[in-house]
Amino acid sequence: MREKILTRYFGLENFFKIDEYLKQGGYQAVQKALQMKPDEILEEVKKANLRGRGGAGFPAGVKWGFVPKVDKPKYLCVNADEGEPGTFKDRYIISHNPHLLLEGIIITSYCVGIHSAYIYIRGEYEAVALRLEGAIAEAHEKGFLGKNILKSGFDLDVVVHRGAGAYICGEETALLESLEGKRGNPRLKPPFPASVGLFNCPTVINNVETVSNIPLVILNGADWFVGKGLPKDGGTRIFGVSGMVEKPGIYELPLGTSLKDIIFKHAGGMKKGKKLKAVIPGGMSAPVLKADEVDIKMDFDTLVEAGSMLGSAAVIVIDTGTSMLDVLKTVTKFYAHESCGQCTPCRIGTSWINKIVKRMAEGKGSKKDIDNILRLASNILGKTLCPLGDAAAMPILSIAKKFRKELEARL
Repeated sequence: MREKILTRYFGLENFFKIDEYLKQGGYQAVQKALQMKPDEILEEVKKANLRGRGGAGFPAGVKWGFVPKVDKPKYLCVNADEGEPGTFKDRYIISHNPHLLLEGIIITSYCVGIHSAYIYIRGEYEAVALRLEGAIAEAHEKGFLGKNILKSGFDLDVVVHRGAGAYICGEETALLESLEGKRGNPRLKPPFPASVGLFNCPTVINNVETVSNIPLVILNGADWFVGKGLPKDGGTRIFGVSGMVEKPGIYELPLGTSLKDIIFKHAGGMKKGKKLKAVIPGGMSAPVLKADEVDIKMDFDTLVEAGSMLGSAAVIVIDTGTSMLDVLKTVTKFYAHESCGQCTPCRIGTSWINKIVKRMAEGKGSKKDIDNILRLASNILGKTLCPLGDAAAMPILSIAKKFRKELEARL
């Protein structure tokens, strides 16, 4: 059953303006949260089993609980970088319903004891960033941001920070480095951002969709939220479907919805009678699934068991007319370009694999090329400071293994 929660009012004209948002019950969750104790909010979020919507799927409440209760500033960083190829859900949330995100930011900050929040937004999202800044100004005017919010004694300021077009800055510690004005290189962990984050202070980092779910949890309760998804995976998920389908776009569906249903029921099936060949289920970093593997539930644990991942829930549909060598070429070109260069396996490996694939695409490949690709990608996997190395290696390995015969035919 499809029930819109996050995207319920996306069709309303001017819903991005605070007056329209208030007409539909906006900021009621903030008013309720400010009457609660921070520990009560934390327990409710934990009970809701809200897992991170940015890729890793780490429980939001557990992450907040890691923040130490120390006498120093704490920060919230909302990751709106959205650099994962195929992903476009967060920009829809911000452009259609920015006040829901702000409401989530206020509740999160109040719960953890944060007075300064940053939204790190992708540099290319200029129009979206301007809309977000307009929403922040409206919230200030109405008393939902700034000093003494709703006479509760709680203060909060929110700043929009534009990125500079680097995919690596979607990684949480690279995002922190960039926010501090430095080159966006990932940090060595531990220490983790919860204890040593922005400006060496405790920091919570959550994705846009994750934070936008917080008002729904507080307003309706954890049990209600869990009921909209799975016991270990509460709520709905916004799936961004692109590729060779009749109706590409975003679809808000319960977690656990079948990938087959997403493609053939909600997205209208294959375009112009094309046949399904493969699906990338969670953004370009997710290992590919073949056509006979799409009858699968779209939730974190099920996809991991199947050797892939839900990631950013960006579903990229590939038809039989598309060459998997061309797909591999696109993947390797992107990761070779976006590697920050800090770790040798990633810096050298992605570039080397891309050169091999380009040579294969030109018809100059040799029999040993695919084995070399597998060897190089395996040497990247698990051997880098940040997840970008794995994000590059996993799709490369899955394409090379699952479509080896097709690749060999191009040698």
